[in-house]
Amino acid sequence: MLARIRSAAVLGVEAYPVDVEVDLSNGLPSFSTVGLPQGAVREGRERVHAALANAGFSFPLKRITVNLAPADVRKGGSAFDLPIALGLLIASGQVKGGPLHEHLFVGELGLEGDLRPVRGALPLALAARASGCRGILLPAANVGEASVVGNLEVRGAHTLDEVCRHVQGTAVIAQSGCDIVTLLGSRPVAEVDMADVRGQASAKRALEVAAAGGHNILLIGPPGAGKTMLARRLPTILPTSSLEEALETTAVHSVAGLLRPGASLLTTRPFRAPHHTVTEAGLVGGGTPPHPGEVSLSHGGVLFLDELPEFRRGALEVLRQPLEDGMVTISRAAGSLTYPARFMLAAAMNPCPCGYRGDPTHQCRCGDVVVDRYLGRVSGPLLDRIDIHLSVPAVVWRDLKGSTSAEEASDVVRERVEMARMVQRRRFDATPWIRANAGMSAREIRQHCVQSGPVEALLREAIARLSFSARAYHRVLKIARTIADLADAPHLEPSHVAEAIQYRTLDRRHNLGAVRRVSAGNTPAAMS
Repeated sequence: MLARIRSAAVLGVEAYPVDVEVDLSNGLPSFSTVGLPQGAVREGRERVHAALANAGFSFPLKRITVNLAPADVRKGGSAFDLPIALGLLIASGQVKGGPLHEHLFVGELGLEGDLRPVRGALPLALAARASGCRGILLPAANVGEASVVGNLEVRGAHTLDEVCRHVQGTAVIAQSGCDIVTLLGSRPVAEVDMADVRGQASAKRALEVAAAGGHNILLIGPPGAGKTMLARRLPTILPTSSLEEALETTAVHSVAGLLRPGASLLTTRPFRAPHHTVTEAGLVGGGTPPHPGEVSLSHGGVLFLDELPEFRRGALEVLRQPLEDGMVTISRAAGSLTYPARFMLAAAMNPCPCGYRGDPTHQCRCGDVVVDRYLGRVSGPLLDRIDIHLSVPAVVWRDLKGSTSAEEASDVVRERVEMARMVQRRRFDATPWIRANAGMSAREIRQHCVQSGPVEALLREAIARLSFSARAYHRVLKIARTIADLADAPHLEPSHVAEAIQYRTLDRRHNLGAVRRVSAGNTPAAMS
């Protein structure tokens, strides 16, 4: 007898429908799974065998053939346990129910017949809706995540027996749902706040500009200056995630298995801070089977690289393509996977190996050659992709003893950031693939960064004196556009461009004078 159950499998951060066909025939008892099953799928027959026995059902002593169609795509994970078990029970006549073609079934079985959560519940629910299914039945721990998908009946079960009674109509599993508006409107209280940072007014201003335009930022300063403290507070001033952004972020974390049981949408922007020993695959993804890396787990949020020169040169260079394209493509012999990777890069580094180059209270023990070699660990092409380079001097005693009431809270700064982002959304309404000023191409820069005579003269002198590359020139215009948006100015002014120029002082490695001035905390004055 043949039974067919609809299911789905995750590929990258998306899912595709899979038909689980279970056939029972006469012959010596055997259990064969075909359709390119991977390790966890092949081992599922042992879990199914024990789950059926412990749940009070009989395991059919037949020649069992399970086909996972389409048969030419590799399938992994444990989500096929439930549809295989249900198919066996229907094919053997132990469970009788109506037509199941309108519902999709996924779930991992425990040996006692309990249903355990699976990875990628959100992509699986989206695949169910896209394939025309009326509903999806999955483990109860995944209900919160799957219920954010609209126009889909989501039901969660705790045991295999509960699923069987629902299929037969003797007990109905209640439908679950959630309020998307409430989820997006609720912003959890952050553990950190910008008001915790004493002094560092220029650094806070640079972080506000970076958040308003989605710009990457590099903080340079001595140990204890507060670089890490500032970077960890960057997500608290980013604008609230939209539904699209929240779904994308949640899907990546769901596939990676990082969502806690019962979680739904990730409404807080992620902050990832990998150790400097991370490998290339750990950063951009890979492995067998492929999994998302730190750049994808940071999608929609912040990727913080502390002690930037200490990272492997190869690991830093693989960041170039994600920073430009906002996605990562992992190619293997079996096919290619694409993970989203639209994130803000925040990095921190010391001005020299000992960390005290140019510090007025500590003596630097590093010579010029050592400093140049240390700074040279970060390539020029990577620096070109970091919009803002900022010197962060040590905090003086007066600021440390100041009152926290004088410092702006993250909520206040975020209001200004969201107003600037609103201006940008209206600006890029006709180009929805651009979400902030940092994503502008050369064509959009020419259109939205029109230069007056004084602005053009200022930029011409900056290029001559600081040897800006073409990419650095475009970065300056993007930053200036963001500064103008924060000031609610329709056109670029010389003051906007002058401030933007101060954030681009590490563009050419041979400009050692500029590098050392930044190391000493002396940011070049704006040229006008």
